[in-house]
Amino acid sequence: MIGVRLVQKVSSTRVFATVAPHVIPALDRAVHRLTRGKVLLSAQMLPGVILTATGARSGVPRRTPLACMPGPDGRGWTLVGSNFGRTGHPAWTANLLAHPDAEISWKGADVPVTARLLTGEERAAVWKELLAFWPPYAAYQARVEREIRVFRLTPRNPAGKASTGGPGPA
Repeated sequence: MIGVRLVQKVSSTRVFATVAPHVIPALDRAVHRLTRGKVLLSAQMLPGVILTATGARSGVPRRTPLACMPGPDGRGWTLVGSNFGRTGHPAWTANLLAHPDAEISWKGADVPVTARLLTGEERAAVWKELLAFWPPYAAYQARVEREIRVFRLTPRNPAGKASTGGPGPA
């Protein structure tokens, strides 16, 4: 547990917020590509996905490695637009707002999903779960004036409709 606590402490710092956005996603994308979708380095501490979402302005698919909180029933994922506690919302959140149908790579499987921005009481309840899951989110929120965006991803069938089933075998 000392390793996890140390990583949480380090990831709560401003230095980490400055350096990590330039290093971690690049390493994650490279390792993910080399392992054909089976490994994300950052997922050694937190579960992770590669989100492929359509660019809000460009219309071009954008791939972003992200930490996630899997749903307790295996039917969905929660993504946090913390941007490592930096001032602006990360671009991928604008992409999901503009184009909620996306795809994730989860444990080597490509899963079509639909994203929904959480608000109000629902967001507040999920935020409490997120803080228990990864306490540094509290430090990220304390550093910024914006409300950090939280999305719920649910699997959908290839025709584009939300599915009630999980992502399948992992």
